[in-house]
Amino acid sequence: MTRRADRLFQIAELLRGRRLTTAQQLAEWLKISPRTVYRDVRDLQLSGVPIEGEPGIGYRLARSASLPPLTFTAEELAALAAGARMLETWGGASFASGARGALAKIASAMPADKRATLERAPFFAPSFHVKGAFSEKVDQLHRAIDDHRVVSFAYVDRNEAATERRVWPLGLVYWGARWTIGAWCELREEFRNFDVERMQDVTLHEAFPDMEGRRLADFMRHVKAKPR
Repeated sequence: MTRRADRLFQIAELLRGRRLTTAQQLAEWLKISPRTVYRDVRDLQLSGVPIEGEPGIGYRLARSASLPPLTFTAEELAALAAGARMLETWGGASFASGARGALAKIASAMPADKRATLERAPFFAPSFHVKGAFSEKVDQLHRAIDDHRVVSFAYVDRNEAATERRVWPLGLVYWGARWTIGAWCELREEFRNFDVERMQDVTLHEAFPDMEGRRLADFMRHVKAKPR
């Protein structure tokens, strides 16, 4: 079981840099009850940690707050190493570069023993079987999402039906060795998911507008409302 002192530090860390976090979210992340979260937050506030908010609404750490530098447990370091190595293999060049850079920065700030733990983490994601064209496609789509640009491509679905599509890309989803892209499809005039592997001749075009009803949040609501 996590020591209470460690848990209090974790709560402060989880609130660092976030706009608003509910007690229910903290409870789920830390595997404790919301009542325990309320008590811990109150104790942190009484000890002088500038946590703003209230029960039922959410909490955040005041921007003026000064916390010690980030520290990581062995489990957290292992998770970081595994995640970064998977992104290096499956995420395209931009994700791979970002993952390597983030790990290097984290390692440089760690004590020698923690740095060794990070470097020796026994998790691997071999890349020899991943085609370069696929990684380039992920990079293209990543750039299109960042720049809010329309994407056109030829698509063959699971039933081998071929179509030409123009979409407004909203988000990439990784399913474990498979990426899909969530988008607003101009052809169908509704949200669609596309298997990146089945997309060919991907081309970026003009920027698409920020339109009510066609944003990422709208897409997520659409996905959650679909019958399973």
